[in-house]
Amino acid sequence: MLKRKIYSKLVEWKNTSQGETALLINGARRVGKSHICKEFGENEYKSYILIDFANVPKEIVELIENESYDLDIFFLKLSAFYSVTLFERESLIIFDEVQLLPRARQLIKYLVADHRYDYIETGSLLSIKRNVHNIVIPSEEKHMTMFPLDFEEFLWALGDNTTVPILMDFFKKRIPLGQALHRKVMNDFRQYLLVGGMPQSINEYLINKDFNRVDEVKRNILSLYRNDIAKFAGRNQSKVLAIFDEIPGQLSKQEKNTCYLQFRRKHD
Repeated sequence: MLKRKIYSKLVEWKNTSQGETALLINGARRVGKSHICKEFGENEYKSYILIDFANVPKEIVELIENESYDLDIFFLKLSAFYSVTLFERESLIIFDEVQLLPRARQLIKYLVADHRYDYIETGSLLSIKRNVHNIVIPSEEKHMTMFPLDFEEFLWALGDNTTVPILMDFFKKRIPLGQALHRKVMNDFRQYLLVGGMPQSINEYLINKDFNRVDEVKRNILSLYRNDIAKFAGRNQSKVLAIFDEIPGQLSKQEKNTCYLQFRRKHD
C-alpha cells in the first residue's frame, strides 16, 4: 500500500467540513484516486459505499436519475443494494468517475444539504470539465487535484522515511551532503526518474525490480492517455495525436525555448 500525501488533506477536509461540502478529487487517470478514496473510507468511517460509474448497474443509474427526490427511500435502497449499513455522520459515499453520470454530480447539492453522510467524487481531469451539459454544477463542491507520487512519496514506497527530512535540514543549514550521501540520493533520484510516479509502475518496480517491466506498464498508461486524447480531439485527431507523440522528443532537446518555438510553428 502506497503512502500518499493527499491522505492528510482528506482527513483535514473531513474534520473541517463536517459535512458542509462534498470533495471532488480530479486528476489524470491511474494516479490512484479510487484507491485513496477506498483507503480513506475504510480507515476514517464506520462504513462506506463506492459507486463506480464506469461499471455501475442500471438499477443504481435508475435510482439516481428517477428516485432521488425522496432521500429516505434513496438511502434505504442504496444501502440494501450494496449490503452496507449507513450511519448518520459516520459513513462515506464515493461517486467514482462521476463525470460518466452528470446527474449524480448535480445531486450532490441536495445530498450535502441533507447532511446525513459525507461525499467524495472522483473524476478524470479532462472528462470532468467537459461532461457538464444540462446540469447545475454544485457550489457545495470543494476541489482537490491528485498528482502522481513525488520523490518523497517514492522513497516512502521504498521504505525510506528519513532521506527527505535530512535533505531539508541540510538545505536549511546550508551544509553540503558530502560525496557518499550525495551519491546515494542521486541514485535514488535516478531510480525515481526511471520508474516515474504512477502507482502502477511503482508497484511493479517494488515487486520485480525490473525496469523493462516498469517501462511496459508506463507504455500501457501512455497508450490509454493517447486513446483518451483521440476520443476528445474530434476532427483534429491526427494533428492532436501528432503533437502528443512529439512531446518526448521535444522535451529531450537541450534548447527548450528554441524547440518550443519550432514546435509551435510546426503545429499552428
